[in-house]
Amino acid sequence: MIWRLVVLGGLCVFLLGAEGSSSSGRGGRTGTFHRTQQDGSRGKARSRPRRDASSTSRPSHGPLFTSCRIPLTPEEHKILDENTHETGFNGDDGSYVILTWVGDGTGVVLVLSTFSAPIDSFLDGGSSRLYRSTDYGKSFHDISDRINNTFIKEEFGVSVGPGSSVILTADIPVVDHPGGIIFTSTDAGATFKFIQLPFHLALPITYHFLNPDYLVALSIDGGLWLSLDFGAKWTKVHDGVHSFSWGAGINLFFSFSQTDAVDAEERGDLVLKRTTDLGKSFTIIHEDIFSFGYIGAFLFFSVMEDPRSPRVMYFSSDQGDTFSRALLPSASTEQFYSILDGDEEMLFMHVDNPGDTFFGTMYTSDDRGILFSKSLERHLFDGHRKSDFTNITSLRGVYLTNKLDEDGRIRSVISFNRGRTWRQLKKPDNVECGKQVKNCNLHIHGEHSRNNRIVPMLALSEPTAIGLVIAHGTVGDSLSSSQHPDVFVSSDGGYNWKGTLRGTHHYSILDSGGLIVAVEAQHEGQVKTIKFSTDEGQCWKSYNFTEQPFFFAGLASEPGTKAMNVSVWGFRPEEDDQPMWVTVTIDFQSLITRECNDQDYEEWLAHSTDEGDSERNGCVLGIKETYRRLKKQSVCRNGKGFVVNKKQSPCLCTREDYICDYGYYRHVNTSECVRQSSAPNKTLELCLNGEEDELLTAGYRKVPSDRCEGGFSPQLAMQTVIRPCSVKPSPGPPARSSSPITHFDTPRERLVLILVCAGAGVVVLIAIVSAILAVKRAVYRNRAPAYRFSNLQIQDDENNITTDFQSATSSNGTAGQQDSDEDLLQ
Repeated sequence: MIWRLVVLGGLCVFLLGAEGSSSSGRGGRTGTFHRTQQDGSRGKARSRPRRDASSTSRPSHGPLFTSCRIPLTPEEHKILDENTHETGFNGDDGSYVILTWVGDGTGVVLVLSTFSAPIDSFLDGGSSRLYRSTDYGKSFHDISDRINNTFIKEEFGVSVGPGSSVILTADIPVVDHPGGIIFTSTDAGATFKFIQLPFHLALPITYHFLNPDYLVALSIDGGLWLSLDFGAKWTKVHDGVHSFSWGAGINLFFSFSQTDAVDAEERGDLVLKRTTDLGKSFTIIHEDIFSFGYIGAFLFFSVMEDPRSPRVMYFSSDQGDTFSRALLPSASTEQFYSILDGDEEMLFMHVDNPGDTFFGTMYTSDDRGILFSKSLERHLFDGHRKSDFTNITSLRGVYLTNKLDEDGRIRSVISFNRGRTWRQLKKPDNVECGKQVKNCNLHIHGEHSRNNRIVPMLALSEPTAIGLVIAHGTVGDSLSSSQHPDVFVSSDGGYNWKGTLRGTHHYSILDSGGLIVAVEAQHEGQVKTIKFSTDEGQCWKSYNFTEQPFFFAGLASEPGTKAMNVSVWGFRPEEDDQPMWVTVTIDFQSLITRECNDQDYEEWLAHSTDEGDSERNGCVLGIKETYRRLKKQSVCRNGKGFVVNKKQSPCLCTREDYICDYGYYRHVNTSECVRQSSAPNKTLELCLNGEEDELLTAGYRKVPSDRCEGGFSPQLAMQTVIRPCSVKPSPGPPARSSSPITHFDTPRERLVLILVCAGAGVVVLIAIVSAILAVKRAVYRNRAPAYRFSNLQIQDDENNITTDFQSATSSNGTAGQQDSDEDLLQ
């Protein structure tokens, strides 16, 4: 994913997602590793810089804990030696290695060794190299000749799509070439096809997430190009484009400038369009926008409705057919909005506080992304525009983040119900703080710490490894950079923790959680040892995987966590002072040979605690979930065919299944939702199809994705009133007029008057009964509040296009974009 710079002083809305180049084996298809820059002679690696002047002395350790170590047996050592494969890429002096897994379960790995810019290769006499492995990285073959030894720039690298499709983008001078060059493969890199593009790329080519033949690209002159045959033929569909994004189905959204002004985005002069038929016709969604994004099932964009006012956010949950302004606190030009995470059911939104406070308020949305409720105050968002917000994907509804408290200390909090409530993390079972520490809790290092080089990687969880979380943390009153972080593990989604490894490590989850591997982060030295655990980090064994240590660059394993082998990447200075890339692949499948059987698994009730009512034990987001998962003491192999097995049963609704609606807050003593005194009217007045709806709320709304049934249900207190938009009701009886008064004196005239009044009365009575029935149907159909939003008046462009798409959703990371003077949507 490519992030653009944020223009200072502007309002920015940006998505925090998974990095486009994942490192240290975080489960992505592509990992980028790079060598440290070198001083003087090319073979002598420069010592890695320390964090800052205040950290020159070695940080002190936190509370001690014992890490369980079990020595390898001679037989185990022999088996691992026989199944460890080392590859040295002799003569390869590329500063970047981009490793990409192609296909699902194919065992194919492509490795591109290159530089960040072609000038590096000219100065150093290097070039790009392409290698291919068909045995999960155990051996590699140089296939650079298949792409004519063409230079491939690191920024474009290797792009993989659905199936076994691969695209390599050549880096060539713009002056002497009419367009760029790409190499495409449909057989996982076995063969490549040379294609001359009619334009020069500004960004890497973007695949459609279901059909690899559908490609979209942005040229350096702002042209939006489409290919429907995997790059063989390209058609320009629009000019002046600033950013684009696939939506659901085959919807394609893009913003463009009508005036081609370079500062159109800064002024909010962009137009948001959609095509639903792959460039044949277009629909204008909104004019005068700054930027837009797409996450989960939500389209969002920012608009300055009044030059004197800050920008406002608009959301659509139906691909832009209708949209409405998000009901959030306003943000000045010194603040920003940030979408932290989202799916088809809700969004997490951060609203920054004014000034350089480094914190703001987190909100959660309803299922249309319009109504937002306060979730967490003083949410940390540091000066580097980084948030520690993390989705724990190994257990439904769990999120982890850090807050900046009023005393200036950073503390970790966790939510088990999608942001409805937050609590501090428990003290690990095997750690004691000491009497001098008033509040002893575990605090997790996130993006803020990684950006400051305190830890090498973030908290790790995977959907197939139920309940398993691995993270760097410190134990005490708050998050401390003076203490040396250690590795902690949770087996129940973050309720309980245990100290597992002393010091910082790179780690990866294999075999759906049946195996964890870790390599200690050596800031000054070289690595040769890998640690592994078969009991979710309770105990570890160590294995020396090489006789010649090397500088560590990254840990990589096949995405999906079902693999049993892992590759350790690094570089080793050679005798001729030439650094050489090295990879060591360790196959644990030969060590853990037994397939798991029924006796190796146990039934586990998620979110179960010893607290509260036993009937409600395990009830989170309206359901109980019982998983079949591997016992810690079972040393066996889940295998590639492993599928998460769970049983679900609904719970009765309680207030715990509801959050306070817009304009309400939870009372401290009663936990009831009470209306804020500063909130506007008692009704939300919105316009729908020329009518103004006054729609009421009882102050509660169900947490998105909550599946509870029966039980507690908030009641609406008043009826709904509907009247035409912009038509104001009379404040009182009409004023007397000086015009003559009409009299009905004759019997015939009186009869006509009686009949007219009777007819009008019948009509009014029918209307009242119909309105009451409609209101009752609306109320009893769903006792939760109902909201409607204005339809978009769509203007068709006479020149071109329109279409329809399926949502690609990622809980941990999504394509995204900054909504400021610079787009960050990829």
